[in-house]
Amino acid sequence: MPAVILVGAQWGDEGKGKITDFLADQADCVVRYQGGSNAGHTVELDHDQFKLHLIPSGILHPSKTCVIGNGVAVDLGKIIEELDGLHQRGIDTSNLRISSRASVVMPYHKKLDEIEDRTKKIGTTKRGIGPTYADKISRVGFRICDLLHEEYFRQKFTLEAGNKNRLLQKFYGEPGFDVEEMLEQLLAQIAVIKDYVVDTPLLIHRDLKAGRKVLFEGAQGTLLDIDHGTYPYVTSSYPTAGGACVGAGIGPTEMDRVIGVVKAYTTRVGEGPFPTELLDETGEFLRQRGAEFGTTTGRPRRCGWLDAVILRYAARINGLTDLAITKLDVLDTCQTVKICVAYRYKGELLTEFPDTDIVLAGCVPEYIEMPGWNQDISSVTAYRDLPAATRDYIEKIEELCGVKQALVAVGPKRDQTIVTRKIF
Repeated sequence: MPAVILVGAQWGDEGKGKITDFLADQADCVVRYQGGSNAGHTVELDHDQFKLHLIPSGILHPSKTCVIGNGVAVDLGKIIEELDGLHQRGIDTSNLRISSRASVVMPYHKKLDEIEDRTKKIGTTKRGIGPTYADKISRVGFRICDLLHEEYFRQKFTLEAGNKNRLLQKFYGEPGFDVEEMLEQLLAQIAVIKDYVVDTPLLIHRDLKAGRKVLFEGAQGTLLDIDHGTYPYVTSSYPTAGGACVGAGIGPTEMDRVIGVVKAYTTRVGEGPFPTELLDETGEFLRQRGAEFGTTTGRPRRCGWLDAVILRYAARINGLTDLAITKLDVLDTCQTVKICVAYRYKGELLTEFPDTDIVLAGCVPEYIEMPGWNQDISSVTAYRDLPAATRDYIEKIEELCGVKQALVAVGPKRDQTIVTRKIF
């Protein structure tokens, strides 16, 4: 009953889409367990590039079951748009399943997200994800199964949409929405996707009991987790490994391995402290060579050297069993590379990640410097054939975070992945 969780071990954008796509070839079922259209996974397939936001990356493998779990915030319009885009490119989506318990992003959620970010400056994607989860916790949100019971949904939605209109108009001075128009649009959208809707925890449970291989795909990263991330500059869900159990409806005793996806350097999108950020030509070099622009928003990512303090933290919080190191080829032309091994805060040496952004904002990185390999590794297919300096860099990462690597990506395509330990 092999169940593998794939998590981002930094601030997201680590290349989880590529790793999910690669491992999906060995899995039978791929499950997305949290987040919404605020996430973006880019997959290179032959000479094609696919940018996925809600649908699991495993959709590019026609024989695999792909699940959008109950922990996901589903924008019906966006998922229909994504399905249409895949159909136009000849991708069969009949293997997709959507949880009946998943929360639905409403038009007013997007408006509230936009308004709130003007003052809070969190740096959200303004896709309505935070307000959707807030309504879920407040027990005034809507799940997909609600929309399948039209009379019940009409009554409840009319009441709640009216409440949101009053909030928008009286508190924010913004125009409200046409409730009937929203209602009809949502009912039309649910009619398009209703055949995909099932009881996904039951489906996943049966797959595991039947001995099928299940890959649980997280969005965002450890440091964007609502509890364990750099609060308040975080997402509104649980990208960490524990979130897979809640967001997919599967008990922790079912899980076998947790793979942390680690970019060979560090990036961050949005606001908040970032100790190893490089505001110089090296940072710009990493951004351009690594194509560090958001899949969802197109925003340039902030770039810096690898932070091993973060990786140690991610290893502990997630219980990592393996690492998947990505974008190693981006460092090919560097004469030297640096790794942050600790922070200096007001004269004190910190080797563990601080529990508050107040401290993190004052941290100065302590680096070790290593020789670069200064050669193209993008066509290397075996670990032993990597330059010695590249292997030294990888093995230093393993030493600093206490987790062994299982996969090393030397480019964006499927065949640019070196396997050093079998996952499934």
